[in-house]
Amino acid sequence: MTNLQRKRVVITGLGAITPLGNTLEEYWQGLMEGRNGIDTVTHFDPSEHACRIGGEVKGFDPHQYIPKKKEAKRMDRFSQFAISASKQALLDAKLEIDDLNADRIGVLIGTGVGGIKVMEDQQTVYLDRGPSRCSPFMIPMMIANMAAGLTAIHTGAKGPNTCAVTACAAGSNAIGDAFRLVQGGYADAMICGGTEAAITPLSYAGFASARALSTRNDDPKHACRPFDKNRDGFVMGEGSGILIIEELESALHRGAKIYGEMVGYGMTCDAYHMTSPVPGGLGAARAMELALKDGGLTPDRVSYINAHGTSTPANDPTETNAIKKALGDAAYQIPVSSTKSMTGHLLGGSGGIEAVATVMAIASDRVPPTINLEEPDDDCDLDYIPNESREVEVKVALSNSFGFGGHNVTLAFQKYV
Repeated sequence: MTNLQRKRVVITGLGAITPLGNTLEEYWQGLMEGRNGIDTVTHFDPSEHACRIGGEVKGFDPHQYIPKKKEAKRMDRFSQFAISASKQALLDAKLEIDDLNADRIGVLIGTGVGGIKVMEDQQTVYLDRGPSRCSPFMIPMMIANMAAGLTAIHTGAKGPNTCAVTACAAGSNAIGDAFRLVQGGYADAMICGGTEAAITPLSYAGFASARALSTRNDDPKHACRPFDKNRDGFVMGEGSGILIIEELESALHRGAKIYGEMVGYGMTCDAYHMTSPVPGGLGAARAMELALKDGGLTPDRVSYINAHGTSTPANDPTETNAIKKALGDAAYQIPVSSTKSMTGHLLGGSGGIEAVATVMAIASDRVPPTINLEEPDDDCDLDYIPNESREVEVKVALSNSFGFGGHNVTLAFQKYV
């Protein structure tokens, strides 16, 4: 696709269900205040688990967005989150889907593990009560594409509809793939982002066995500490972040509010290891380089990076090195932060809420902090915006997401002019 064929893509709506709040406004205010959404897990009894903390969504009422209670009961929580954040984003965009535009509006929502809670619950039913007692809704509730499918059903969007499943890069892949669909003229608008609800016993057991989770159980508010010397693993989070991305002429025609413009998408694979990033961060660096090239950007134009920043021993120095490889000397001048320090790691949902934060940074000229950064790791020597948000003129921003399997994704956004 040549630049002459590419359509300009803008962001006209945002929605968020997060550990910091269940609206865009609550989420953004929480980030700006440096508030921590992590606490002891309440979704199940975690007493026997090595990790007993998480970034849970609190006070969530699916019936606010899914009026029929029977329908809500036939959905896993990850789908409920996606529908709710999508309806928020459509309302924010003032985009009404009707018979005239439904075929030109699509849905692309990523997730890492889909309906794992339903799978765990139904396995217990199977073992305790036999196969005939398993729910007929088990499969449609647990499969990963159902968040996108149900969002289309509940919004009426009849355009392209698919699902990215690339572990912790899924939300960003979904946004990037949706960007390509609008850019190429296959849709006028896309509902896109990520969703996850994996705070479950089996999920925790698996990640803990892999020694990926923090065990700072007695101090949950300080457990997630990206780029800090004393970090000991990531903290699970849950929720959904959704963007309405729209072809510029369509947005202008209906007088839409424009938060910013999406201009670049880079994705690569380390082809190295199931869980560990390639040493030196070469794959992540290439993803950033490709996103910049795709957007016609140079490193000196980047004003902010929302890092993947998981608070794990392997990710943080590797990502730091990747940023320096991709952006050269400019890397030391660019504010970088990990909002996971406040929300925890939403796995496939992380790219969604972090893209929302990145776009809001552009729209407001404020950047969120990395909280709990008290003693920087010697190998993490960039400006990580420690502990307090900052006023910065954000003209261009990148959002990074990296996933098990070696998936690397970078999204590039800029101010709309």
